[in-house]
Amino acid sequence: MGRFDSLPARDRIMVALDCTPDEARELAGRLEGHATWLKVGITLIYAGGLPLVRELSERGFKVFVDAKFHDIPHQARGAVLAAATSGADLITVHGSGGAAMLEACHEGAELARERLGHAPLLAAITVLTSMDAAALASVGVRRPIPEQAAALATLAQRSGIDGVVCSPREAREMRDLLGPDALVVCPGVRPAGSALGDQSRVATPAQAIAAGASHIVVGRPITQAPDAATAFDAIEREVANAL
Repeated sequence: MGRFDSLPARDRIMVALDCTPDEARELAGRLEGHATWLKVGITLIYAGGLPLVRELSERGFKVFVDAKFHDIPHQARGAVLAAATSGADLITVHGSGGAAMLEACHEGAELARERLGHAPLLAAITVLTSMDAAALASVGVRRPIPEQAAALATLAQRSGIDGVVCSPREAREMRDLLGPDALVVCPGVRPAGSALGDQSRVATPAQAIAAGASHIVVGRPITQAPDAATAFDAIEREVANAL
């Protein structure tokens, strides 16, 4: 059995709060008692800062800080420590930052463990779900998306990172490549019939879990629903049926 196999459906769904700080607080209120994880991306990080992460953590949520750190090792190490100290339970870093940067991120998480008694999970970004092969080629990467994602995932794992963020379409390959204990977080998840938005490589919650995702990220189908809690519960049932 893998590290995350015993997680219940509720703990596998991360709700993306891509909105203003006040809207995030309101959504958090509507999702209390339903969602375990809330995702704070760069929109909220720059609008509300790390104090919002602390606030959400103190309200009892696990907080996924999707900051996608990508900087020199010294800065990346300090950024991971700062985010963890502010209440982050999961932090993203760019796999393309290289081995030295990824190792520094791991060191930042271990410093947090020494100071706080626990360390945040770290997940490497492989290829953004908004990118297709043409978009990747436009920045000089000519190999196919699965090959690029696999190369960055392997580098991250060797550097002490817990797992990856990847498209649901790469989830099976990531699970096979990284093993049963790896964190495999899949954004670009939409219930059947939902609008794609700006995502180009998507799957339903059940498809993502069946493919090997340990966690899925769902935003607008929950946050823009007439009743966010009801929408979350429907996705939770779908995930539970796929386990």
